[in-house]
This record gives sequence, C-alpha cells and structure tokens, in this order.
Amino acid sequence: MLTGADVVLPTGTVHGGRVIVEGTRIIGSAPDDARRTDLSGHYLVPGFVDMHNHGGGGASFTSGPVEDILKGIHTHRLHGTTTLVASTVTGDMDGLAQRAGLLSELAEQGDLAGIHFEGPFISPCRKGAHSEELLRDPDPAEVRKLIDAARGQARMVTLATELPGGIDSVRLLVEHGVIAAIGHTDATYEQTAEAIDAGATVATHLFNAMPTLGHRAPGPIAALLEDERITVELINDGVHLHPASLQLAFHHAGRGRVAFITDAMDAAGFGDGRYMLGPLEVEVADGVARLVEGGSIAGSTLTLDRAFKRAVTVDRLPVEDVVSAISANPARQLGLYDRVGSLEPGKDANLVVLDAGFDVVGVMRRGEWLVEPLTGPADRASRGLGRPPLL
Repeated sequence: MLTGADVVLPTGTVHGGRVIVEGTRIIGSAPDDARRTDLSGHYLVPGFVDMHNHGGGGASFTSGPVEDILKGIHTHRLHGTTTLVASTVTGDMDGLAQRAGLLSELAEQGDLAGIHFEGPFISPCRKGAHSEELLRDPDPAEVRKLIDAARGQARMVTLATELPGGIDSVRLLVEHGVIAAIGHTDATYEQTAEAIDAGATVATHLFNAMPTLGHRAPGPIAALLEDERITVELINDGVHLHPASLQLAFHHAGRGRVAFITDAMDAAGFGDGRYMLGPLEVEVADGVARLVEGGSIAGSTLTLDRAFKRAVTVDRLPVEDVVSAISANPARQLGLYDRVGSLEPGKDANLVVLDAGFDVVGVMRRGEWLVEPLTGPADRASRGLGRPPLL
C-alpha cells in the first residue's frame, strides 16, 4: 500500500491519498496489516505512455538486435515510461517489413505496446530527418504490406494524406484498427479536413514538419487543432516548440486532446555524439539532434520525465493536465485505457513517484519497482544507497 502522496486521479488530485497494489494490479481495498510505503511529500502519477519513440540508451528501434531494443526500452522505463510504442523511420519496404516482424515479437511478449510506422508515406517537401530517395506515395497495397508484417501489432501509421492514395490508405488503416496519423505533410486546410473525415485521428508532432499557420492559408495546423476527433502530439523539450505554441495547442485542443511524446532517438538518456537514424547520420550536441547533412532536427533526446517537469515548472500547466497529456490521452488513443493511463482499481500497477521538484524518484511497472523510491535519509542509510541513478 502506497500512502501519503498527492495521488493524481482522473477526478483530480487526492492529497495524502493511497494506492493499493496486489501482484501486477491496482486494487480497491487491502487488509489492515498490508505493508505500507509512506510517500508523504511526493506525487504519485500513472506510468507514462509514449506513442512515438525511436530509441534511447544508445540503441535504436529501427536497427540492431533484440538486445539493443530492450536496452532502449529499459532506458525509457527508468525515466517513467512504462508503456512504449516503437517507431520506425523511412526505409525500403522489405527492410521495414522485416523490422516489423522483429518488433512484433517484442510486442507480443509485452515489452512494447505496438509499432508506429513513421514513413515512408510522407511528403518530400516536409521530410525532416527522412531519406528522400526512399519516400513513396501511400499506396494502400504497400500500407497493407506493413500492417500484415506487424502481425496485429501495428498501432499507428504516419501519412502525408494529400499524396496520391492518401485518403484510401486512411480508410484502409481505419478498417484494420490502426491509427491514421497526419504528419510530415504539405496538406492544405481543406485536404487535412478531408483526411480527418476519412478517419485520421492523430496529428504527428503538431507544428513540426508541416506548413505554418497562415491567415489566408491556415493549412493543417488549424484543421488539426479545431477538430475534436484529433489528438495532437507535442514534443515538449524546449527545442521543437516555443512555449507559446504549446499554450496555443492546449488552449484549442484542451487537456483531453494533447499527447506528449518524445520522438526520441538513440541519444535519449545516453549523451552527445554521432548516431544513425535509419540511413542518415545525426550529430547530437548539447542534447539537440540534427542531421549532419542539412542540419534538420532529427528526433529528440527527450525522456518523458523531462517533458513532465518542463510542463509544470516552465509552462505552468496544472499537474492534472500534464498527467492527461502524458498518460491518459495516449493510452486512450492507443486503445489501452482499460489497462493503463490512470491509477484506478483493475488496471496495471504502472506508476511513477515524483518528488516535490517533479523529478522521478520511483517507477513501478506491473507491480515491480524498477526504481524503488528512497523516501528519507533513514531509508537511504538502512540500505546503504543514494537515489538510484537515472541513465
């Protein structure tokens, strides 16, 4: 039984609340003699859910063996992300299908929450850190090839829906229960609205890799912000977005339609240096990842604990709104809210303990402490430990 913390629930924050864990689940009641862990002075929030992540800990989800993928997953877990979707980048179709097969095995055994294909069906005008020679129009037959390769584990596909085959591909994805996300797009306002009507429900990293908001040609941003059917991804690292852009998104989309993501690449939780993102070389300096050739931003080095802390301490968002954006909303969009995304009885015991400064001091996944909170000097001394390091 975890007691004393400010517990952030869907209905609001309970001061001095409690969460009861039995096995891998949260339960509603416990016997009087249940073991208690006092978390007074801390926040207790649901485990974070990242629906757009390319790697971390020096490992990429787009290349390398299973051991590397697991290393990347573990790195993000130590930073509070207990549910993670692995994102690919643009590559040749056979290579992507092969990678999907490997990632699907990890999803089937519960290490991942599914696969997100970001490219190759995106606009060369808004390619960002994607190899232009490997881009292609979203032919529904080729989209179907990736879905089949994922063996039921495809969660999302990012498309430039204005390209030939884009609308038909959106409809195909909807038919197969896969999220159609609008991103890396050069679409007009009207073309974006058409894709939403066809079934698209996510804006891939809103503002980034799409036309800016114009007063005569509002483009995709206006269409994505105004439509209640769309969840907008935001990369809250202080690099991808100006704080005013984040506030604009929250003002128009509201706390129920924003999902914080990392868009992380290998360097997340690892450090500066040279990396590969798919076939492209990336230089990470001072925590900012850019293509060696051309200088485009190439994903991020963000972890969701940093996004959480920034949202509260810099952007001044209410803690409850941040929890919605970092846990509940992505869980709902992924169809996983019955299991994760909030601290409610019957759900997986995935939770994060934050100190008064909103730093992670504890992470539990399915009832197991990955980072066990050290709640006071006596606790630390008794175990001969300081705070467990976060990579």
